[in-house]
Amino acid sequence: MAATLLLNATFEPMKVISWQRAVTLVFLGKVDVVEAYEDEIRGVSASVPMPSVVRLRRYARQERRVKFSRTNVYRRDGFSCQYCAAQPGVTELTLDHVVPRAHGGRTEWTNIVTCCVPCNARKADRTPEQARMALPRRPARPAHMPAVSPSEAAHESWHGYLCVA
Repeated sequence: MAATLLLNATFEPMKVISWQRAVTLVFLGKVDVVEAYEDEIRGVSASVPMPSVVRLRRYARQERRVKFSRTNVYRRDGFSCQYCAAQPGVTELTLDHVVPRAHGGRTEWTNIVTCCVPCNARKADRTPEQARMALPRRPARPAHMPAVSPSEAAHESWHGYLCVA
């Protein structure tokens, strides 16, 4: 499945959308195609290049607050286990409550870290101190997060539009 990078009118990356959604936005006149894949989408009466990067024609305000989600926690922690620094891949990662919920820990930015499955099982229902597993840094709410990081770029045509920080 080919994905499409959606840019704001100011060329800031907003999010990744499906190529089908991008084509719909093109035909509705809401976006312009900036970059395209080599593949074409063929219809009965028209043939259009498959969009790789599209730009909104009108500026859309973006919410500045970073939404709490599994993916955003993984991104904050660099897709690596915060206990052993392993990077096993998204399918082998999980979220861990620093202070377990059974001990009154809440599901929020300051109490959740990315963890690999073996470390999560080893820590179990204990705090990192009780389990003798050190955290390199305390979890915190990120002030901002890029819409798409360069490591998540699905195609090289995206690299020129992604901030490298």
